[in-house]
Amino acid sequence: MAEPRWSPRGRWLGWVETTDGRAEVVVAPGDGSGPALVVTAALGVAPSGGYGGGSWCFAGDEEIVVATPDGALVVVGVDGAVRRTLTRDGRAFAPVVSARGDVACCIERDDACDVAVVPLDGTRWPRRVSDAAWAWDPSWDADGAALAWHEWDAGVMPWDASRIVVQVDGGAPTVIAGGASVSVGQPRFAPIGRRLAYTSDESGFANLWVHDLETGSAHPVLAERSEHAEPSWGPGQRSFAWSPDGEQLAWCRNEKGFGRLVVGAPGRRSARDLSRGWHRGIDWGAGGIVAARSGARTPTQIAVLAPDGSGRRVIARGPVAGFVEDALAEPRSVTWKSGTATVHGLLYPAVGVPVGERPPLLVDVHGGPTGQATVSWNPEVAYWTSRGWAVLRPNPRGSTGYGRTYAQSLSGRWGERDVGDVAAGIRAAHRDGWADGGRVAISGGSSGGFVALLVAARHPELVRAVVDASGVTDLFDLAETTHRFESRYLDRLVGELPGHADRYRDRSPVTHARAITAPVLVLHGTADEVVPIGQADRLVEELRAVGTPVEYEQYDGAGHGLRAVAHVEDAMSRTDAFLTRWVLRR
Repeated sequence: MAEPRWSPRGRWLGWVETTDGRAEVVVAPGDGSGPALVVTAALGVAPSGGYGGGSWCFAGDEEIVVATPDGALVVVGVDGAVRRTLTRDGRAFAPVVSARGDVACCIERDDACDVAVVPLDGTRWPRRVSDAAWAWDPSWDADGAALAWHEWDAGVMPWDASRIVVQVDGGAPTVIAGGASVSVGQPRFAPIGRRLAYTSDESGFANLWVHDLETGSAHPVLAERSEHAEPSWGPGQRSFAWSPDGEQLAWCRNEKGFGRLVVGAPGRRSARDLSRGWHRGIDWGAGGIVAARSGARTPTQIAVLAPDGSGRRVIARGPVAGFVEDALAEPRSVTWKSGTATVHGLLYPAVGVPVGERPPLLVDVHGGPTGQATVSWNPEVAYWTSRGWAVLRPNPRGSTGYGRTYAQSLSGRWGERDVGDVAAGIRAAHRDGWADGGRVAISGGSSGGFVALLVAARHPELVRAVVDASGVTDLFDLAETTHRFESRYLDRLVGELPGHADRYRDRSPVTHARAITAPVLVLHGTADEVVPIGQADRLVEELRAVGTPVEYEQYDGAGHGLRAVAHVEDAMSRTDAFLTRWVLRR
């Protein structure tokens, strides 16, 4: 469940629901007086999550604009009737409708990702307005004269260096925030006037800022050592929202992996707490603040919160996968030393383990590596803790959520510092009594699989088993074959080729496969465009050549990460049996 939105007059409340890989826009009466209705049954909608997002928006109270799975931008009535198609060329997403009846959106092709404008009535084809390698998340001001967007150049990622650009009345675009050493994102105009809010890490932490286009002044709403946004892995992130009168903002504060919804205003020295938990896709209408809310013991729900803190109304709930509240574990924030560096993480206790008994430990390494393990709903973690495992989710250097310096400290050191940080976390778990240091498994997906494999290769005494899901195994191959968005990601993480070829070789898990003695379970989708399945094939070949126990399962048609219910269930069942065999019974 994602991307909740109020219709302009508050008659409807809509959101995206994804079931077994198919996403739909669902709308319900804003006052809760009737059932939810599927609006996009004839088309579907591009799913949110992963690299997706910005799937839809309201165009008045009776129509919506949706980005379809095949890349078109289509106008649909709330009755489900398809009205007209606005774009056909490229993959369109992140639509937003102006007061003048124009739709700004993003259109991605093989060699570009542009912001474009197209009339809502479909009388003309889109007109490109941006001029950068990447541009997304457009936003109109209240009268539809000013348009803002987020852009960055080829060779960098948006969390490294990006810009907020504004174009007024079709004039020359002007950069108002960001730059070579600043990451920005999520431009969003106030409902009244020409004040633009956005996130920026100019102060060292990704805080919420407001820029006044009339005076040119810009200030953080609340400068604090907490992040107000996650990295821009996809369009459509909404970690904050303006109040309908444009006087206040609500945002989700990241408190060392824990989320909290707060309300503040420019000029105030503090923000007031509204609700614990992660709140994503935030929108603020006359009916209240709506968000996709979740936590360690709260499966994702669409919730409407009263801005004064007087109550919360749950509109819809996602699947709970059979879990009940008394079987779920709340983690705690932990730290440990890795050399002189302080490393962060989340420790989930095993459920039902007697006091004083040390449970087995599953170390779950997040992907990215520009990402973070957060205390939001994670049914996989709940699965393991309910079965007596303690789960450590490290946030090694390079993770977000702890400031720009911490996130940038992996530059040129991917596969070194993060591997050492995770190994130090396993030692801390044993030393400090968090778990049984003799029964440790490590798992990870994508870059998390990369780290898990390197920990097993460089510190074989620490782990008994490894689970690699869609993991990176060959950095040379990744640089040549990954999708356009990440095509130059390794330039910062490892170094530019050919000058740093030795690093690519030395930090590729396939180079060290013969040093991995722990059994390995490899899970990979055949249609993975981010980390092609050939990387898994080669790793398995190398492991089998030296007799390392390895199990390998390919998932037909799956992309980067498993989303089909059958695939997820199979992967969890295989992992459970694998860890029981190699960790619990030995």
